[in-house]
Amino acid sequence: MSERLVIIGGGQAAFACAAKLRALNDMRPITIVSREDAYPYQRPPLSKKYLLGEMSLDRLMFRTTEWFAENAVDVVTGVSAVSLDRAGKQVTLSNGESLDYGQAVFATGSTPRSLPESMTQGLGGIFTIRSFADADRLRPHMVAGKRLLVVGGGYIGLEAASVARHLGLEVTVIEAAERILARVASPATADIFRAIHRHHGVEIIESVGLAALVGEAGHVTGAELSDGRRLEIDLVIAGIGAFAEDGVARAAGIACGNGISVDEFGRTSDPNVYAMGDCAEQDWKGRPIRLESVQNAVDQAENIALNLTGANEPYRPKPWFWSDQYDVKLQIAGFNAGYDETIARPGAREGASSVWYFASGDLIAVDAVNDAKAYVVAKKLLDSGRPARVRDAVSDLGVDIKSLI
Repeated sequence: MSERLVIIGGGQAAFACAAKLRALNDMRPITIVSREDAYPYQRPPLSKKYLLGEMSLDRLMFRTTEWFAENAVDVVTGVSAVSLDRAGKQVTLSNGESLDYGQAVFATGSTPRSLPESMTQGLGGIFTIRSFADADRLRPHMVAGKRLLVVGGGYIGLEAASVARHLGLEVTVIEAAERILARVASPATADIFRAIHRHHGVEIIESVGLAALVGEAGHVTGAELSDGRRLEIDLVIAGIGAFAEDGVARAAGIACGNGISVDEFGRTSDPNVYAMGDCAEQDWKGRPIRLESVQNAVDQAENIALNLTGANEPYRPKPWFWSDQYDVKLQIAGFNAGYDETIARPGAREGASSVWYFASGDLIAVDAVNDAKAYVVAKKLLDSGRPARVRDAVSDLGVDIKSLI
């Protein structure tokens, strides 16, 4: 029987799992299957410094190719897994080859949702951003004076808008929901970022969807909105969410929900198969969630590495996220699902603020905008593992939040 560990997917989680196994002196054969023509690299800078030309692909790499060779981690690039034979313990690849495995780990991530094909009509100038190849295709179009339409007012769309404004494009963001950040943040946080973007010259249109795109000579030139307005545009970026890459797992009969379902040890319904990162659906305080963050990808991957060596250590997510827009850094501690109250506090510096989320009086998350103190305090409170009954102190602006810890 093969002892090989096959990691399906070549991103942050894949690298973190392989690196942790080698740090634990586990020298089993490891093969990473990456559908991209690159070794594992950082994704967050793609829509920021990489798109701006401030970082090269080499600087995005977690390690050099020599590191993988020296640590006996085989990376197969430009190839994807097309099927998993659980009985025969074999992964079939898109190039026709197959890999035997002792254990397999899905680290397939997520894929951005595209605009409907009936709407795009094969037009050029319409983009999503997930890979360095996506960013490379987009970069030549990010030219000062061009008119960009961003479809979707979530963090991905707003980050793209901020980069475009930095480069001198005219930017319009449309959001079909009643407000930007409707799925991921409170109205108070949305108000902060709406004001920031409008200050930088972005037009934000809420409660309005995209009805149709029109073009000339095979390239997009206009957008028709659901309220009847028509915009003249030169390019479109879609930031309308992402779906878990779980197709191979589903086809193999592995249990899936909104992603590949895993237990607290990272195992799927097949005890020889694990899943981690953006593609994995896990339990969070009694509800299934999928955490799309670098921190979760790394922590869950390292936990699975421990369990592959026999540790049997349950994974307890400690969610935190971030978003960089203009000169604003948003740091999020906790997970705000189920909140029933928010309290906004100004920070000590100009432009700093925080929004604190509570559920039945317990602190569950904080959005800190250029407010490192609020973020650090909240993270320590949340990481303590005890219900944080700090609502009254947070609501009293005369209380120094540092005193809460």
